[in-house]
Amino acid sequence: MKISTKGRYGLRIMIDIGEREKEGIVSVADIAARQDISLKYAEAIVSALLRAGLVVSRRGKSGGYNLSKSADTITAGEILRAGEGSLNVVACLAGAENECPRSSKCKTLPFWRALDDKIAAFCDSVTLQELLNGTRF
Repeated sequence: MKISTKGRYGLRIMIDIGEREKEGIVSVADIAARQDISLKYAEAIVSALLRAGLVVSRRGKSGGYNLSKSADTITAGEILRAGEGSLNVVACLAGAENECPRSSKCKTLPFWRALDDKIAAFCDSVTLQELLNGTRF
């Protein structure tokens, strides 16, 4: 599995917002400048985070974004899924539309499922607060 820039930048954007939570609303333009991401791409990523319910927005001249809930309740897995869609390591685990016709006799499918479960469990065990504090790693 390879995490795209949308997933990686999503983590950076959430950390950026979390670091400025006490300052109030954070504008996408400021985030894009600090994170060296194009404004258009930052807007697309923030839109995905908004759809996932991870940030809330305020419109207007002084508009911007805040975390939708406490950083210790938001996981890296949630953030990555907002950008990536899923964390599946192989396409055949990504849903019924991708189900392989060989799945009933596939000897490798249990391996992929177990690996998928481990990755998801790890990503879901790391909170945004731990990333903000740098305490986990």
